[in-house]
Amino acid sequence: MTVDQRERGALPGASPLRIPAFRRFLLAHLVSATGSAMAPVALAFAVIGQGGGAGSLGIVLTANTVPTLVFLLMGGVLADRMSRSRILFLGNLGAGAAQAAIAVLVATGSATTFAISVCACLSGVSAAFIAPAAQGVASRLVPKEQLQQANALVRVPGNAVKVIGPVVGGFVVSFTGPAWALGWDAATFGVAALLLLGLRLAGAVPSGAGLVADLRTGWAGFRSRSWLWSYTAAGTAVVAAWLAGFQLLGPLVADHDFSGARSWGLVQGAFAAGLLAGTVVCLVWKPRRLMLVCVLASSGIMLPLAALGLGLSLPWELGAAVVAGIGLDVAIVSWSTILQQQVRDDELGRLSAFNAVGERIAIPVGYLLVAVASAHWSSHRILLVCSAIILLATLANACVRDVYRIRRVG
Repeated sequence: MTVDQRERGALPGASPLRIPAFRRFLLAHLVSATGSAMAPVALAFAVIGQGGGAGSLGIVLTANTVPTLVFLLMGGVLADRMSRSRILFLGNLGAGAAQAAIAVLVATGSATTFAISVCACLSGVSAAFIAPAAQGVASRLVPKEQLQQANALVRVPGNAVKVIGPVVGGFVVSFTGPAWALGWDAATFGVAALLLLGLRLAGAVPSGAGLVADLRTGWAGFRSRSWLWSYTAAGTAVVAAWLAGFQLLGPLVADHDFSGARSWGLVQGAFAAGLLAGTVVCLVWKPRRLMLVCVLASSGIMLPLAALGLGLSLPWELGAAVVAGIGLDVAIVSWSTILQQQVRDDELGRLSAFNAVGERIAIPVGYLLVAVASAHWSSHRILLVCSAIILLATLANACVRDVYRIRRVG
């Protein structure tokens, strides 16, 4: 199946599901999502099972995150040089091998924080190559006017599984141990790798320049698009504030104000349900001013932080989480569509990598600042500050002229 075959089923008003190559891509996402949804629960209890606590889990998560940041730009360059299907194949195999190794270590009683961290590092490196290559797949498979619908459909499997995946993962870990859940995740990576290899997505014509020269060219393209760098700059603050508030302080406040883990599980489930609802919205709503919608919709994640910071009751927090999930998924689908429609295919890997690095680079700083601030301020006050940062970054981004110029193609 070659790229030229994407035109099959590309009739006016036709669904991307009529295109065989896109169905294969969607199936790979569905298979992988069933394992990835259970993996966080299994990994956490794999660490706990070998005697580790919060510190050990933090080391493992850091070992997974840092390599992704380090290698993302290289992954972006290779995505513009090589066959994207081959990169996705090798990246998924690498991630699957890492999960399989952890499963074996846990099953044999040989797991240590160091050993799990090494495997997590390999998984992080694989993710750095998978992400830029995956960003340009849909634009190779479907016509531009169908990209928003295609990106929404790609989000459906992951969002649907997020609603029930952690629950299923919890039962699997409880009854069989984390090794089986991790083994299943490894198997799904392998199946997804084979499905993605079958797409046969050729790479762009090599520029003939070296990696550094290609990075410089990509950086020049990134800087020349004000809508791109301004959204990335705003995202640097928004993502750090969101994760520091929701992931770090959220469980602590829920433990104090609500009924602990049970209530926080409900909040997480409400957020996942919102993500799924946001995907449905994107399937039926096709706004013209796509960039403006993307900017404004992403600001919805300030609501759960504000609700926690104000000490509102659990029903208010659940409602805020649903609205935040809807807005975030609308923003994610819109942003993927904008990149694929506005950026040339031979630049897409590098520019999406610069965007990903920019949005993630401040996350460790956000965690550190919250840790320092918590010694002087209450968690509620810090959450309100995080919410205000998201609002201010959104308003600043909305003042950029190009935000109103970028519109949906078709």
